[in-house]
This record gives sequence, C-alpha cells and structure tokens, in this order.
Amino acid sequence: MSLDLHMSLFDQPFERRGTHSVKWDRMERYYGVSSDDGLAMWVADMDFKSPPCVRDRLREAVEHGAFAYVDPEPDYTRAIGWWMRERHGWHVDPSWIFTTTGLVNAVGMCLDAFTDPGDGVVLFTPIYHSFAKVARAAGRPVTECPLINADGRYEMDFDHWDTMLTGGEKLLILCSPHNPGGRVWSRGELQQAADFARRHDLLIISDEIHHDIVYPGHTHVPMPLVDRGVTDRLVMLTAPSKTFNVAGLHTGNVIIEDETLRARFAARAAALSLAPNSLGQFALTAAYSPEGAAWTDALMTYLDGNRKLFDDAIAGIPGLASMRLESTFLAWVDFDGTGMDRAEFTARVEQDARIAVNHGPTFGRGGESFLRFNLGTQRARVQEACNRLRDAFADLQ
Repeated sequence: MSLDLHMSLFDQPFERRGTHSVKWDRMERYYGVSSDDGLAMWVADMDFKSPPCVRDRLREAVEHGAFAYVDPEPDYTRAIGWWMRERHGWHVDPSWIFTTTGLVNAVGMCLDAFTDPGDGVVLFTPIYHSFAKVARAAGRPVTECPLINADGRYEMDFDHWDTMLTGGEKLLILCSPHNPGGRVWSRGELQQAADFARRHDLLIISDEIHHDIVYPGHTHVPMPLVDRGVTDRLVMLTAPSKTFNVAGLHTGNVIIEDETLRARFAARAAALSLAPNSLGQFALTAAYSPEGAAWTDALMTYLDGNRKLFDDAIAGIPGLASMRLESTFLAWVDFDGTGMDRAEFTARVEQDARIAVNHGPTFGRGGESFLRFNLGTQRARVQEACNRLRDAFADLQ
C-alpha cells in the first residue's frame, strides 16, 4: 500500500461513538462532556483503524471459527525479535519474552515478583498516572522525583533526586520515551538513569511502549543498548498497543535478559497461571512485519502534521504553552501563563470548548498546571479542537 493511500486512510472519518469506547462513550460520565458534540482527547488510544495486515489476520482467525487453545508462540516471538532488531537495533532472544495482559498488568507483576509490601517505588514525575496507582494499591510507597521543566522541555535532576531517596526504595519505573512530556531521552540521560539505579540499588522497569512513535530528528535508544552492565537490574516492557491501536487486545511483553530476574518473574507468572490472549498474539505477529512497518511510517508522517498544527495553534494563544513533542501523540499543555487557577482553565477547556482531556495532577508532582491532549485522531478533529480552544480563551488574545 502506498504512502499516499495510507495517509488518506488516516483522514477518513471513523465513528467510535456507541461502540463501547471508553474514550468516546465514557467522557460524559467522567468529564461532563457530551459525546454528541464533544471531542474525546483523553484516553491514549487513536481514532484510526488498525493496519489492514492486523485486521486481515484477525478476520482470518474469526472466520476460522474456533476460539480454543492455540499456540502461536513460535511465530509470535519470531515477530518480536524481527521488529526489535529491524526497528530498534536490539537483539531479543525468544527465551527472554513473557506475555502479559498489557503493560499496567506487567508493572503489577513486576511489583509482585521483585518487591515486598512497604518497598518504595521511584517515579520521575509527572509520569503516566497508572504507575503510581498500581504501586500504591500494592502497598508500595511512591517517591516522586520531579523533573525540571527547562523552557518547555523536561530534564532529569539526579543531584536533587539523590538527596530525596531514603534507602527504602527498591524499584525505579522509567518511562522512555516519556509520557506525558513527550521526551525522547538521550543516551547520556539514560546512562545517568542507569548510574542512579546502581547508586541506590534499584531495579529498573523500563516502560518503552511509545518507542515506535518518535518524530524526525529524534532516535529512541532501548535501555539495554545504553549500558550492557545494567541488564542484571533491568526489566523491559514493550507492546504493540499504542503503535497499532490494539490496546483492547491486552497484549504486552516483559522482556528480561538476566537469568536470575527471569527465573523470579517466571515463578510468579506460573503461580498466577497467566496465559496470553491468542487474538492479541495474532495481532502482534501481523503488526510486527514489513506491512506493519510501512503503516507505522505513514502514521508518523500523519501524526507529525497533527503535532505541528496543534503546536502552532497553542502558540497563538497567550498564556498557553505546548511542550514540543519528540515522541507520543499526547500533547502536554501548560496553562500556568494564563494566571488562572486549575479549576478555571479546566472549565474553559471542558465546558466552553467541550473537549475531554486528562488532568495534569493525576500525573504527579509537576503536572498541576497542565492538561494532556490526545492528537491521535483525524486532522479535521485536531483543527476543530484548535478552533474551540481559541474561542475559549479569546479574551487573552
């Protein structure tokens, strides 16, 4: 399929209302924004159909008609190995791979396998909200190490963070690329994170779910390629869910090179009798292919256009500032310059502009003046959101 045809597919209207979509059918319940005329820009899934290669493989499985026990593992692990090698330069042995029901489940599994109740978890905040939620639910206290907002770009602050830890922390959850700030951490920054983990004897859980969604001029480096000496304290998390819009198939991967760590995780997985979703495995196998790679390249061209359109519009509204995305389709917008309190600027977005968005404080320290907007949708919707935001803050212009 040509790039031009792929691009036209992304522009096609795609109705998700009334399909049990959390993003569209639950925004009134959570945000008071009606799905009749509201824009759903909160949940981090996209308003695009999954690639044809994925839909064709799932259609084949459905038409076969049996949803019994299957074993797609050889093809599945081979596809993961091909994708990581071809797209990220990272060699993954099939024996290192475990499959979970998504990466939030994977985090919970890691907490269970590698820590005890009362052990601390380190987060560089603001960060994806489910990490703190799962850790606290498991009885693991969270230490929030705030990132530095350096002129609209997050930077790590290890000198400060070294003073914050108490010695009770056992695990660091690293978000790479970063959600919600959209940073692609440099090799040097990731090396500093590895050194930080060594100094404080922390296991690193590296969530790299957004590793395929990287914009021109930036290169994601998988953590194992940064420092070979860190693999004895490293667990990698990857998934096709964000890239190919298959989050509902609940298929994520825990990839552990170190034999000792792998045995500990395997023991807990066996005790809980985890079994992967066969349809999710079929989808990943189809997605991690040359056809899926071509679709991903087209997706990134389209998302780059959405990013530029949205950033230009935000830049034209005094008091608003959108962090320059290096990765993800999730725009992180700071309203601090408006002089408004959080209740007022949020009401203008949700009640006046009728846009459902994620609230910054849910991402932890540093998110208080922010809202997160999902740009993984048709460009016409992004343009409509821009128009509504200009109107909602017209008195500042």
